[in-house]
Amino acid sequence: MSDNQYPVAPAVVRLPRYTKAEQDEILGDGDDPFGVAATGLNWLPKEEHFGIRHGDRLVAHTGLLRLPVGIGDTRTEVVGVGGVAVAPDMQGRGLARLVVTAALDHARTMGPQHALLFCRPPLVPLYQHLGWHPLDEDVLVEQPETRLVTMPLRTMVTPLHDKAHWPSGPVRLFSLPM
Repeated sequence: MSDNQYPVAPAVVRLPRYTKAEQDEILGDGDDPFGVAATGLNWLPKEEHFGIRHGDRLVAHTGLLRLPVGIGDTRTEVVGVGGVAVAPDMQGRGLARLVVTAALDHARTMGPQHALLFCRPPLVPLYQHLGWHPLDEDVLVEQPETRLVTMPLRTMVTPLHDKAHWPSGPVRLFSLPM
């Protein structure tokens, strides 16, 4: 058996909460665990959490949050996906795919037609492999003091339901990013 394989597929569980200590358990306690501090953005905490444990240790996480968004002339909601994390020593085992897929399965019960995430450019191929599509449009997000800023990270979307169609036009998140 390869070192990259589990004898039994790891189970994704819904977490009742996701604390800074749990994030540190996965990613360590560095100043910039997601590599986005240079953006200078403020982020929203997620409301729904999914994780994978290896023994007693949390090794992967994904969070969800419903958010209001404007796309062209359409005002709707999306499920924001964020806080995707896999412990460095556990990467390459398909854990990101498992935890994101489980979170999206739940997102399909939340009502919105699409999920949206922001990621660093090196992660775009991973999310494309998982069925996400990069948006070509800039996305405006709110920040404190009623500022609107252009999201510097890559925005990606995925449909949550058959026949869901992403409208064309400028995109504005009516909240802080997730």
